Amino acid sequence: MATRDQWSSRAGFILVAMGSAIGLGNIWRYPYTVYENGGGAFLIPYFVALLTAGIPLLLLEYSLGHRFKGAAPLSYRRLSKKWEWVGWWQVFMAFFIVTYYTIIIGWALSYTYFSVGTQWGDDTNAFFFGNYLNTSDSFWDFGGLQWKVLLPVILVWIFVYFVMRQQAHKGIERLNRFLLPALIVMLIMITIRGVTLEGATEGLNVLLTPDFSALTNPSVWVAAYGQVFFSLSVGFATMITYASYLDKKTDLSNSGFIAALSNSGFEFLAALGIFGALGYLAHVSGSNVNEVVASGIGLAFVVFPQIINTFPGLNDFFGLLFFGSLTFAGLTSAVSLLEPGVAALRDKFNLTRTAAVNWVCGGAALVSLLYTTGGGIMYLDVVDNFINQYGLLFGALAMITAVAWVNNQLDNMQGHINQISDVYIGAWWKISVKYITPIMLLFMLTQNLADNFMLNYEGYPMMGNLSMGWGVFFLSLLMGIIVSRMQWKANTEMLDLFYHLKEGA
Repeated sequence: MATRDQWSSRAGFILVAMGSAIGLGNIWRYPYTVYENGGGAFLIPYFVALLTAGIPLLLLEYSLGHRFKGAAPLSYRRLSKKWEWVGWWQVFMAFFIVTYYTIIIGWALSYTYFSVGTQWGDDTNAFFFGNYLNTSDSFWDFGGLQWKVLLPVILVWIFVYFVMRQQAHKGIERLNRFLLPALIVMLIMITIRGVTLEGATEGLNVLLTPDFSALTNPSVWVAAYGQVFFSLSVGFATMITYASYLDKKTDLSNSGFIAALSNSGFEFLAALGIFGALGYLAHVSGSNVNEVVASGIGLAFVVFPQIINTFPGLNDFFGLLFFGSLTFAGLTSAVSLLEPGVAALRDKFNLTRTAAVNWVCGGAALVSLLYTTGGGIMYLDVVDNFINQYGLLFGALAMITAVAWVNNQLDNMQGHINQISDVYIGAWWKISVKYITPIMLLFMLTQNLADNFMLNYEGYPMMGNLSMGWGVFFLSLLMGIIVSRMQWKANTEMLDLFYHLKEGA
């Protein structure tokens, strides 16, 4: 069986875990979520969700990968052969996410170049959707490949492929050791600039003024748990894979707390900078902050270029900082989405790292071509919505069911964590994993299904939602089941027997 990669140190592991968690959503999703759900009061449900779902699930994935010494499919297999398919399901969801995630990185890379001379002009909306993306008029009008999008995406894939070809501690770890500190410095500079602009106080007041009445609204709590799930990269098989590369004596609980709280700090810092800048935009345009607030792609590629246009000086520099930070954040997350597939193929089919990377990166790059077409942004929107609203939540629920309810392994997982960790995890962890988290997952899924199942998401054609939304959801599940039934090429029966005898299981 192929030699297992290993991180060079615990600090290296914490950096790659942080790099996985700190992604595009921290910059463009979290600030709007806070604004929309009670402002400063949102921090209460957010930290409750972090302590009762985010960190507990993160530690559960750490313990699975570290105890069973495998990528997600092998770890679930060593838990019980009946549950290997869950690991593959999570792997394929990560695969489909990275197919469009690299597209957004390509956009950010393009806009880093466009920042020089603010080439997007005054009408940033028309430039992004028209001149740059050349968005099709209708959903099924693919519009052909758009070279302005395709070229930067090719560059992203070349870079990512080069990183993934290296062993994990040489490629992924070194990438995060450079990009993550650089990203933090860049964000600090953006935040300082944002909060010192004229009118920034108005934006910060809108963001931080607490509306405690919002805490009685169940949707606010659902939003808090949703933000934590999406932000910490749980349910994508990434943390199981990363933890499998750790030394056997590595402190798990302390590492989990550091990664989770650092991610939260990054999110909050980004929110301050973004809303300071939005307050400035409202001030110079004579509008209210509520009129200029946006999230997601609109915030990054339409509103923020407008903000940069109105800066009193150093426009190019701050454009480079903002879109450079998006590019860096995207790259550290992209490699974390690819690694579960690479490690899983190596485990099951005894492939070399190069061969596994060729399959995963080659397949993902081929699928990503769909999103470089004129209709690409619509297809990206649908796939992203259905994977995050349903795939991620169902995958996390399946993991909890397998570990906590069917195989009753929480005590063993807790014991494994406490045996090697300085920070002891007690009953709160088991209660959170076994009861609080699945209840919230079920509640979120019920709400999502009630809101979207019978409606056409964003007004797209019903067949579009079915084929590219539910289609990708069920395709990843089906592929997970099919691959789980394939024969293992390595002598896993003997290896598993040795493993269980060693563990005393």
